[in-house]
Amino acid sequence: MPEYKSSDNLRLWYEDQGEGQPLLCLSGLTRNSTDFDYVLPYLLGEHRVIRPDYRGRGKSQRSPDWRTYTIPTEARDVIELLDHLGIDRAPIIGTSRGGLIAMALALMAKDRLGGLCLVDIGPDIAPEGMDVIKDYVGQPPTARNLEEAALMRATLMTGFANVRPERWRDEVERHYRETDEGLVINYDAKLRDAVLDALEQPAPDLWPLFDALEGLPLACIRGANSDLLTQVTLAEMQRRRPDMIVANVPDRGHVPFLDEAEALEALNEWTMLI
Repeated sequence: MPEYKSSDNLRLWYEDQGEGQPLLCLSGLTRNSTDFDYVLPYLLGEHRVIRPDYRGRGKSQRSPDWRTYTIPTEARDVIELLDHLGIDRAPIIGTSRGGLIAMALALMAKDRLGGLCLVDIGPDIAPEGMDVIKDYVGQPPTARNLEEAALMRATLMTGFANVRPERWRDEVERHYRETDEGLVINYDAKLRDAVLDALEQPAPDLWPLFDALEGLPLACIRGANSDLLTQVTLAEMQRRRPDMIVANVPDRGHVPFLDEAEALEALNEWTMLI
């Protein structure tokens, strides 16, 4: 089983597939390495794709202290993973939380970052999207089984259209576990404590993290109906980085699946630069 020990002695799991240039894929807040299952076939062949589960998510060990579920700590875990694999520098595809971790790395250890593709995240996070996250993070699913969960997801995922029912079923299988007692979330419920604690603090200015990406190949893939990354924020990102590759994926909210034609076109253009 591919895993490594963090500096605070947690067993952290990762997936390491393919050959070629290393490409690190960082998932969303409550999600895990399966975030990139849909785009993986398009990345393998030219890239060695590395997909970690953050501490407390997926197959990685739960932390005894929820206060370690922070972006700086998770960024440190990423550096330690690169050290474990003997990789000096890697470009990153960062979905939501993963994009914030990657931007933090641009300040912490820019020499380890070979480029960044942000997926539906930027340095200004819309409060409407954060309210949605605050409502569900760490909460047990109300659905009784995967079939019911898939139907609910199709109804509740605002901003999404023209998604096949099988895709919603795939999604819930990746993020819930079915037990004799019903469905359970595939991450530490105490992540909720960390999120609520962070929201009680003064909101940090994340634009310096974005500006620290100067000189690195940069792309941003946004769900056209995103409630987390607004078009206004994206426009300011483009003003600061006119060379940034941009895709607005229609019929998608937070976050695109990354196998949409618009997302793949942006990824292809970006990977030619890294």
